[in-house]
Amino acid sequence: MNVNKIKINQSEPTYHIASNAYDITYENSNVGEKLTELNEKVDTLALGTFYGFFSASHNLGEWFSFLFVGIIVTSFSWQWGFIGAAIAGFIGVALIIFWMHDTPEGCGLPPIEELTGEKKKENKEETKDVKAIQKQVLRNPGVWILALSSAFMYMSRYAINGWGVLFLQKVKGFDLKDATFIISINAILGVIGTIFSGWISDVAFRGDRKYPAFVAGILETIALALFLLGGNSWTLNIIAMILFGIAIGVLICFVGGLMAVDIVPREATGAALGVVGMASYLAAGVQDIISGVLIDGNAVETVVDGAKVMSYDFGPVSWFWIAAAAISFILPVFNWKRKVQE
Repeated sequence: MNVNKIKINQSEPTYHIASNAYDITYENSNVGEKLTELNEKVDTLALGTFYGFFSASHNLGEWFSFLFVGIIVTSFSWQWGFIGAAIAGFIGVALIIFWMHDTPEGCGLPPIEELTGEKKKENKEETKDVKAIQKQVLRNPGVWILALSSAFMYMSRYAINGWGVLFLQKVKGFDLKDATFIISINAILGVIGTIFSGWISDVAFRGDRKYPAFVAGILETIALALFLLGGNSWTLNIIAMILFGIAIGVLICFVGGLMAVDIVPREATGAALGVVGMASYLAAGVQDIISGVLIDGNAVETVVDGAKVMSYDFGPVSWFWIAAAAISFILPVFNWKRKVQE
């Protein structure tokens, strides 16, 4: 791969960092509360199935953003891309206000344990203060291991979502329309990974997520390496995005949520997801900064037809993204012997 003479407008790295900040901030406020809601309303043995369906919203939202925001920006201006995203956010808030309910008890129904026949915890755990249980999450090394794993996974995820279109344009010579189409494939294929991952883990693995998560992590790393280090073929890049999307969908569902919930009491679901979520999206933001520094740090100024042009080498940043993906699937191995809801 020839990465020595790649031209980029100097404002582009800064623009990508700023635009991704909005997406990261909004999504971070959404994940923990939704899984907490599900955990209050769903049988533990079916939690993966329900959360898998919910997690599809990540990828559907990304796909719609690639599609509709691209159309809006092309038709009007880049400012309208942010305005359109804000309008979509307000619609989501309205849906939550009018149609989302609290726990079953809040709707006049019995607790979820009674509705599903799930065994309730012994009196010793029932008498524990909820705040005390939540504080135990901060002392649970398993939660922090998963938080770090999810953080590195989000680095690789947002590397593609944030820089993938630019990479295809500058490194592989695709135009904006084709580059956007190729990257959008990973978003829509992620729906398959999220929906089926939870169901398969519940049915085939009886709620044990570690093995499918490990396989998905390896697949993500291979797909990322194929995309970044492979050639310019349409077929190769599309295959890479298909595999990457499916793998990321599985990892968002497992490493980014369920695996942390599995090792804490139900009352501490929100706290566990808060730790994992904050680590994930902080890492995504840090990734943008590091990526921008690596790209700018490998810049070479040349003169073309009397004009100064900055050329960039994407090689170092590509290896940074691949390393993040590899670390993300290695870390959860340290949790394999950890007991469920300890």
